[in-house]
Amino acid sequence: MAVPLSDLTRMPEPQQVYAADGTRLATYTWGDLDAPVVVIVHGFASNARDNWVLTGWVRELTRAGFRVLALDQRGHGRSEKPHQPEDYSIRTLVTDVETVMDAYLVDDAVYVGYSLGARVGWEVVRDLPQRIGRAVLGGVPDGIPLARLDLDQVRAYIAEGTPVSDTTTQNYIALTERVPGNDLSALVALAEGMRSSGAIDPDPADAPTRPILFATGSKDAIIEGSRALASAAPDARFFEIPNRNHFNAPGSREFKEAALAFLREG
Repeated sequence: MAVPLSDLTRMPEPQQVYAADGTRLATYTWGDLDAPVVVIVHGFASNARDNWVLTGWVRELTRAGFRVLALDQRGHGRSEKPHQPEDYSIRTLVTDVETVMDAYLVDDAVYVGYSLGARVGWEVVRDLPQRIGRAVLGGVPDGIPLARLDLDQVRAYIAEGTPVSDTTTQNYIALTERVPGNDLSALVALAEGMRSSGAIDPDPADAPTRPILFATGSKDAIIEGSRALASAAPDARFFEIPNRNHFNAPGSREFKEAALAFLREG
């Protein structure tokens, strides 16, 4: 008997975890409590449901025997959405993931992140090699995240409805408005905070040492930067997601298959 689509996309009620600065983070789990844990972290302007449930990742990971632990990153989903840039340094986002793992008493896991979640994952895997056995980093940017976003145009759009002329910024606004519940002011604060945090560029000379699968869409403008990061990591390989751009790569069947095969190697 076919499983109704609503059953495949239904979200559990979030469990609230409080970050070190008191920000409330929405977290979710699926699968057998005794199964190996995979921590999954979504991208900018997305959330756990949009990035991982609607695209089939949670279904496939649980079918493969994993317990899935996800969070809505601060500023996203059902987590708290501060409007101050200082609440969104890369170090803060990394610490949020560590805090969630601590709250769930997870000492040994694998990691899957996409876009912003992959950029955060670079730091998590590097900082916690004793806790993260291997990782999949999809669509990971090699420079300042959201650097091409024209913040002045976004602010004018929020304040006065001024039309946005920059194409890249238009795309990001469309991405933000596509997902119900997104707060554009919070996401602007995130972009500004990432730019000013002082620790935003992945350092190839200090790459994570655990096994990593880097995966980026063949039509993604950041693909060569992602390849360069994969080349810098001592135990990494690269998978080019066929015929996908940055925004639709998470839905790729080939991406999921490559990621699951890699995670099973551990």
